Amino acid sequence: MKILALEKQIKTVNWENEQETLIEEAKNVYNLFLKGHLREIYFTESHNAVLILECENKDIAVDLLGELPLVKNKIVEFELIELKPYTGLSRLFKDK
Repeated sequence: MKILALEKQIKTVNWENEQETLIEEAKNVYNLFLKGHLREIYFTESHNAVLILECENKDIAVDLLGELPLVKNKIVEFELIELKPYTGLSRLFKDK
């Protein structure tokens, strides 16, 4: 199942003081790639992360993201949205 994860900052921080946390965050994100859970990652224009995860279900995505240092430190949280296959094109091929 594909999961869209939208990051939201919930605590104001001085990012200069969080350099070690950001390095640990990057290591964790890299491990999510290696394990096949993280398919894509982007930043929005306001520098919030957008992740596309591949997991068996939404609960597993919650657990995986809960291990990220920025989530553990209650700096960010994620809104999770399950992505379903688009079936609209089938309308073009239905017999009338």
